[in-house]
Amino acid sequence: MAKKLNMRDRYKAMTRLGWEPSYQSKEKIFPYDKYEGIKIHDWDAWEDPFRMTMDAYWKYQGEKEKKLYAIIDAFAQNNGQLNLTDGRYVNALKLFLQGVSPLEYQAHRGFARQGRHFEGEGARVACQMQSLDELRHVQTQVHTMSHYNKHFDGLHNFREWHDRVWYLSVPKSFFDDANTAGPFEFMVAVGFSFEYVLTNLLFVPFMSGAAFNGDMSTVTFGFSAQSDEARHMTLGLEAIKFMLEQDEANVPIVQKWIDKWLWRGYKVLSLVSAMMDYMLPESPMSWKEAWEIYFEENGGALFKDLARYGIKVPSYAELCAKEKEHLSHQVWGILYNHTAAAAIHTWMPDEKKMDWLSAKYPDTFDKYYRPRFEHWKEQEAKGERYYSQTLPCICQTCQIPMGFTDMENDPTQVVYRSSEYKGDKYHFCSDMCKTIFDDEPEKYVQSWLPPQQIFQGNCGGEGLENVLKWYGFELGADNMDYVGSPDEKRWNEWHGIQDTKPTAAE
Repeated sequence: MAKKLNMRDRYKAMTRLGWEPSYQSKEKIFPYDKYEGIKIHDWDAWEDPFRMTMDAYWKYQGEKEKKLYAIIDAFAQNNGQLNLTDGRYVNALKLFLQGVSPLEYQAHRGFARQGRHFEGEGARVACQMQSLDELRHVQTQVHTMSHYNKHFDGLHNFREWHDRVWYLSVPKSFFDDANTAGPFEFMVAVGFSFEYVLTNLLFVPFMSGAAFNGDMSTVTFGFSAQSDEARHMTLGLEAIKFMLEQDEANVPIVQKWIDKWLWRGYKVLSLVSAMMDYMLPESPMSWKEAWEIYFEENGGALFKDLARYGIKVPSYAELCAKEKEHLSHQVWGILYNHTAAAAIHTWMPDEKKMDWLSAKYPDTFDKYYRPRFEHWKEQEAKGERYYSQTLPCICQTCQIPMGFTDMENDPTQVVYRSSEYKGDKYHFCSDMCKTIFDDEPEKYVQSWLPPQQIFQGNCGGEGLENVLKWYGFELGADNMDYVGSPDEKRWNEWHGIQDTKPTAAE
């Protein structure tokens, strides 16, 4: 009588085809898992973190979908938007829909593409599962937030904005960079650096913030996605350990990729820092606290585990520890000054929020940022709310405006670095962005940088008005200050609050 297979062997029997090519060599069929220099000696050593067959996958996800859409429907039928803490909160959803949801779709395409290029069947199956997860995530996020599109501006054209609007080139460029890398580098970029190390900095504070502000539909899609993220984190760690255990020659390659992609992911999350500290009327935690918990503590434990392979914590971790005191305030200042060209509203924090920021950042907020914000509030009160009529120089690598300051020597001075390549000069916001460029200049000289393209007339023509038309903005509704916006007027009407200020467009 045949021996009954255990769960592990049964899974392998159902997911391993055992296919051996006959008329083409494996080198021709899988050309991209060799050229990066990663050496794999035994693909059978790959351990599948999912261990889920397709029939089990659809059943498991189908149960989650039933629960999720039941809550979304109940939220909509009961006019859940009326129970938010404040209309300003919806701008956090706008930033998420514009900047994060399209990345879920990019991850879906990326895992499908890169999975095709792994010789090992285990890695291919794992990539297929995650590709499906990522597609599900973008669908549920769009469905959840579509309810808010009925009642608020700034949500109606997110796909086109993701491709065109200047500040959204920050997250877009991350995946453009990852999707044009090889399959192993992609796994470090997305599967490990973003999914394993950084995803909790995005999803956990964001969903906690939704709960604190009465947005139970977003909380539900977040929890539904987070159960998938747990598997994704396991896949990312498995990919790293698999590469490191296969050959010692892989260690320096993986270390360089970790250094690069943790930094690139960190720069993308700078937008999240502003969302956490400024866009949430009720904030469960500050960016500083989240960084300490999810990177310094959790990430520190991870790198202690990886130390036995020879992997080290990136050298810039100490810089990030200093920058956590400043990051969100500087990003909010950039968005505030340039919100005429952004598909979100911004505003100056009220006294309650500034007192909260003072408590969370006792060493920096009152010293460096409160005086600046109070000056801007005085300008607003005089009817002189400032909107920049131009766009700043942005970093060639991460595409964030050159607005970050020197944490080592003087937090009042903006960091500026540059490199020359083939007679042209390129600008960077940090030493690490310059290092990444210098290592692969041919890749980054091709970057599509919004300010340069705008000034060349490639984005609708001359002047801010033409650029905003090319973006597809509704002037004063999708952009500019929250105070006086249609969003604020609708919110005030719903809650019987008297308007005292003209519209932003006026």
